[in-house]
Amino acid sequence: MIDILWKKRLPEIMVFECNIDARGKAYRLKLGIMGVTVGFVLAAAFYLAGIEFQRVLWIIPMAIIGGGAFSIFEAQTGWCAVRALGFRTPL
Repeated sequence: MIDILWKKRLPEIMVFECNIDARGKAYRLKLGIMGVTVGFVLAAAFYLAGIEFQRVLWIIPMAIIGGGAFSIFEAQTGWCAVRALGFRTPL
């Protein structure tokens, strides 16, 4: 029931129009995979170095992982947030 309501209302809420080509999708996917990988490696290094999770330094790997995940989302949907704001990007 909830799934039917969600699909019915989704087009009214947001529509992601494809605004990048195959080269841009491939570039964003590679960038996203690298970002998520670097973020997890950095998080593992922080953990092994004994940096407590409550410290503000943990924002760095979380932000890198989040940015990488968003880049993967852009590659999957074919939608670029920067282009949606009106800026021209080379890829």
